Amino acid sequence: MGKPKNPRGLKDTEAKAVLRMLRTSGQKLNLVAQLIRGKKVDKALAELSFSRKRIAGPVRKTLESAIANAENNHGLDPDALVVAEAYVGDSLVMKRFMARGRGRSARVEKPFSHLTIVVREVQESA
Repeated sequence: MGKPKNPRGLKDTEAKAVLRMLRTSGQKLNLVAQLIRGKKVDKALAELSFSRKRIAGPVRKTLESAIANAENNHGLDPDALVVAEAYVGDSLVMKRFMARGRGRSARVEKPFSHLTIVVREVQESA
């Protein structure tokens, strides 16, 4: 009756990896995700290796996972992969309080976020 369902929600030339409940704000994580969008995976890995941001380590690990998923689960060539999408979503926010002077308190928010990386195989035109 309807359209045929694609169980992965991705094309045959794509693979993805998701990192959930990462202990940083979505705004900070998006700064690192912007560095790798649209780049070839070897350039993106190099960019993350030399980044001074604390969160670049887990982002690099997620990108490596997406590359491994593409190679092992979907039979794609790892040398022809490009970071097609890297997007960030906010998750829960833990609310805590910090004691201040004169019997007062201040609210401290500890945000979490999600990261999704989609890699796509591209044919190089010679």
